[in-house]
This record gives sequence, C-alpha cells and structure tokens, in this order.
Amino acid sequence: APIYLGLSLMLFALAIKFFQEVFHTLPRILAMDEIELILVALALIDIVLIAGLIIMVMYSSYETFVGKLSVAEHKRSAWLGKLDASSLKLKVAAAIVAISSIHLLKAFMNLETIPNDKLLWYVVVHLTFVVSALLMGIMDYISNKDTKTPAGGL
Repeated sequence: APIYLGLSLMLFALAIKFFQEVFHTLPRILAMDEIELILVALALIDIVLIAGLIIMVMYSSYETFVGKLSVAEHKRSAWLGKLDASSLKLKVAAAIVAISSIHLLKAFMNLETIPNDKLLWYVVVHLTFVVSALLMGIMDYISNKDTKTPAGGL
C-alpha cells in the first residue's frame, strides 16, 4: 500500500507540472510561433500519457495483487476488470513507445539544435522500444493462442 501512495504522489506532482506548463504558456501564447506551441502541446501530451500509465498500473496492479476495488459496478471502467499482468505489460509497452515517439518528434522539431549522433541514438532507442513492444505482443499472442486451443486438437 505505501507504494500506491507514492504513485499517487507522483500523479499529483505530474498534475502540478501540467498546470505549471499551461499557466506558463497562456500569457505568451500570442507571441509564440507554431513550432513552439506544438512543442508545448507535445510536452503536455507526454505528461498525460505518463499520468495515464500511472493510473493504469495503480488500478490494475492493486486489483491483481491486493484485492478488488470497491467501486460500484455502474461506475467501474470497462478496462478495469479486464487487465491481467500480461495485458498490463502490453499497455505499458505501448505507452512507452508512445512516450518515446513524442520525444523523438520533439527532437525532430528541434533538428537544428541536436547533433546528428545524438539524434541517431534517439532513433535507435525508440526502435528498440518498438521492437520490444512488438515482440511482447507476439509472445502474448502465441501464449494466448496456445491456451485457447481445445483439448482435443484443432
């Protein structure tokens, strides 16, 4: 339970950073060029993706390892009861790929300020995340396919 409290505090810290960025941007929004505004939007999307990832991990791991949440069934999110450890890993991997994509897009939008060798490493790391997520998805598909095969054969 203390770990979940720590994740809740991290979620609160991300919310503070999100609104700090919004309030920092609003007064100068008319003076900003399009690329700068897009970079701010990407930073906000990045924060939202990480916050969503934290929420997903908190809820699903709590239900998996601690116990069912006492939330009324009509208020319960559809995905809440359907996430097992395997599907959670896939969702985390997909979120990491999305976050990496945003960082890579930000790097490409600041192309003139980033050295080519650093940009190459960004691409290599991103592709590593993509390949890892794909392999995890394939392994999950194969393991689910094997468990769904009827006992008598085909």
